[in-house]
Amino acid sequence: MMSSCISAIGTANPKYRISQNDIYRFMVKAFGLNATNAARLKQIYDHSGIEHRYSVIPDFGETQSHKNTFFGKTENFEPFPGTRDRLQLYQDTASDLAAKAVNDCFLDHGNDLTSKITHLITVSCTGMHAPGIDIELVEKLGLNSTIERTCINFMGCYGSLNALKVADYICRADQAAKVLIVSVELCTLHFQKANTLDNWVANSLFSDGAAAVLVENSNEITNKKKCLTLDTFYSEFLKEARNEMGWYVGDAGFEMTLTSKVSKYILKHIQSISNELLKKAKLEFKDIGQFAVHPGGRKILEAAESALGFSMMANRFGYEVLREYGNMSSVTILFVLKKLMMDPEGIEGENIMGFAFGPGLTVESMILKRTGNA
Repeated sequence: MMSSCISAIGTANPKYRISQNDIYRFMVKAFGLNATNAARLKQIYDHSGIEHRYSVIPDFGETQSHKNTFFGKTENFEPFPGTRDRLQLYQDTASDLAAKAVNDCFLDHGNDLTSKITHLITVSCTGMHAPGIDIELVEKLGLNSTIERTCINFMGCYGSLNALKVADYICRADQAAKVLIVSVELCTLHFQKANTLDNWVANSLFSDGAAAVLVENSNEITNKKKCLTLDTFYSEFLKEARNEMGWYVGDAGFEMTLTSKVSKYILKHIQSISNELLKKAKLEFKDIGQFAVHPGGRKILEAAESALGFSMMANRFGYEVLREYGNMSSVTILFVLKKLMMDPEGIEGENIMGFAFGPGLTVESMILKRTGNA
């Protein structure tokens, strides 16, 4: 039976690496918090599981607003950038960051791979323009101008699982296909300073990054090269949780709705969703060796462990990515998969169960199988 697999993953982040502590200080000033509310915000940051995040904007590391380079230099950050200014910065920076991730992905594949890519799938929910990052990547990387392009936009944190599904369909249908997935998210462009709990939580989590994935037909992979076979996908959205997470275009960038109930709904429903996934894959839960859970936040990782009964150790790469990078929306799960793929203790034939969550409330799930030598 035809199957497809991930044969390479590359990652990249912008140059500004900012500690969670420095971002906390920036946010206290941005929200104009008194001592009581600053202490409440500190609890959110202290329990976030995040140590550093990345941004295309250096301002988040500043505590003096007159040093801002993107947000207004006044005490209240006025003039506060509108949607046009934010999307202009996306247009100026996203494709360069995406190209950096592709170059990392292609590192061990030799110079001739570029000409062999047949399909390009781009994923992003933090910016849009046309001609977009898909065409810019073709030009920057020297890909064929006849390449088939698909854009997956505005699906949120689970967008990359949809890209993997599309790549899987393509490679199963065409054995010669080589599909490049490129996900790039500049979440920090959409910082909101309105003093609401939703904004407190969103601004404590999100970060910028890019990832690139090469997907090929398994029959094309030779010499026992390590790869992750795309085995089974299952998707479901929870109608009762429709309003718990949203992503809307506002006058000052994109506005996030993110309630504290998201992790509770995951805790409640992930067991039945995993059962459907396992049934589709003809597997049992005991057949799963590792987990790749989108680290949307520490509570989400803990909810998945608690509901399904697996250890923090089996989920460790999610915690590592959250700690080192924060939540980079659709990019984040690909960082987790890269760590899994490179794991020197990975076991041949091991089944990996993965999840990503986003507006809907949508739960995308998958089973990957480790093949080749880790």
